[in-house]
Amino acid sequence: MQPLALTLGEPAGIGPDLALAIWRRRAELDIPPFYIVADPDFIGRRAGQLGLDISISIATPQSAAAKFRSALPVVPLDIAVSAEPGRPDRSSAPAAVASIRRAVADVMAGSAAAVVTNPVAKNVLYHWGFAEPGHTEFLATLVREATGKWVRPVMMLWSPELAVVPVTIHLPLKDIFKQLSSELVVETGRIVAHDLAARFLIANPRLAIAGLNPHAGEEGTLGDEDRAIVAPAVAQLVADGIDARGPLPADSMFHPQARASYDAALCMYHDQALIPIKTLAFDHAVNVTLGLPFVRTSPDHGTAFDIAGTGSADPTSLVAALNLAARLAKAVSPVPLGTS
Repeated sequence: MQPLALTLGEPAGIGPDLALAIWRRRAELDIPPFYIVADPDFIGRRAGQLGLDISISIATPQSAAAKFRSALPVVPLDIAVSAEPGRPDRSSAPAAVASIRRAVADVMAGSAAAVVTNPVAKNVLYHWGFAEPGHTEFLATLVREATGKWVRPVMMLWSPELAVVPVTIHLPLKDIFKQLSSELVVETGRIVAHDLAARFLIANPRLAIAGLNPHAGEEGTLGDEDRAIVAPAVAQLVADGIDARGPLPADSMFHPQARASYDAALCMYHDQALIPIKTLAFDHAVNVTLGLPFVRTSPDHGTAFDIAGTGSADPTSLVAALNLAARLAKAVSPVPLGTS
């Protein structure tokens, strides 16, 4: 298998710390081979700041796996990174974006098995002029630039205990009602069912669809959206041959007996999905982007500027992201691209 392409993420954050720490413990953690797309001099400086005696080797994707045993492979960026731990600077955003671009290009060219992204600081990207809402949307843009085809990326948070998908993501609560539609629920459900089968090799994925309102609307007495939007979407998914049920009261979907009855929960908004999984799997949940023609995972945490450069960051979620990426990349069924 090809190595995994790990992005730099926000260089002032904990992403570089975690990459160095994980490589140092590679045998103990049984990590699949990866390379980081970064400025080699910056990675060397960060290793020194952390007091780590680590060999770093400038690599290509093709040479990375062979070098991984003896040195951390770094596929170099043409951008010098000057950011210090906890202090983003003008090199932060261009380096983070260039690293994502290179990792995606590598995986689409077949030189890398999957993309694993370290966390970025959205406010730093936005101040630089980054036009996308976040990582997920940027990945779809890169696919379109490379292929001319449109894909609809779907964010899934996965852990052994629970997998959740927010149908709407980073929206104020007042705007959810304007964006949520039966079509959006159906499209999301189809992508989730397809990728659970194709990537996770679940033969007949079971989807639990949460209601939007308390008690899934209580037959319309607590809001009509569940009858008017969610229920027709569930009916369409069932008509498509997908094992879907709902709308279900979200307050009773996440206890152990309920979780055993489905493979993924589709939730109508961000916190409805992320509160339960962060409660159950805060340190080891993985962000997986579905609907792409390649595998992308990410740790489910942020840049943690306050502890960057201290060596105290917990690598558990990034380890889980690397292992899940390697597992999913072995699946043989590709994700079909949409049409322009």
